[in-house]
Amino acid sequence: MKKRASGTFEVKLSPQASEDNVGDPTVGRMSLDKQFHGDLEATSKGQMLTAGTDVKGSAGYVAIERVSGTLEGRSGTFALQHSGTMTRGAAELNITVVPDSGTGQLVRLEGRMTINIVEGKHFFDFEYTLPTQ
Repeated sequence: MKKRASGTFEVKLSPQASEDNVGDPTVGRMSLDKQFHGDLEATSKGQMLTAGTDVKGSAGYVAIERVSGTLEGRSGTFALQHSGTMTRGAAELNITVVPDSGTGQLVRLEGRMTINIVEGKHFFDFEYTLPTQ
């Protein structure tokens, strides 16, 4: 049975130096540091790769983050995989739980997350399945 979790989160993005010093200003790497509040009480850390273009409002990113906390009163960790594109301002974002990445009481967690940003505040909606205890 699918369940829903929602809430807010804060994110800190920190630019990271390119490991191979390519010097291409359209490609970037950042570290992620998040705090989730609501039905998911957790922190996460991760890495993001970005690509910009000469066209305003067009870009892409991929990211992986490891989430650690409590969901539905069950504690553990899991990984989220992001793939996002923006085409001249129109965004498309897919965030999924990496299969079999759940640990502790979150083993076999499956799901998809959506993110909305309203007036600078970040909101998440997480549709997931979790086996009964």
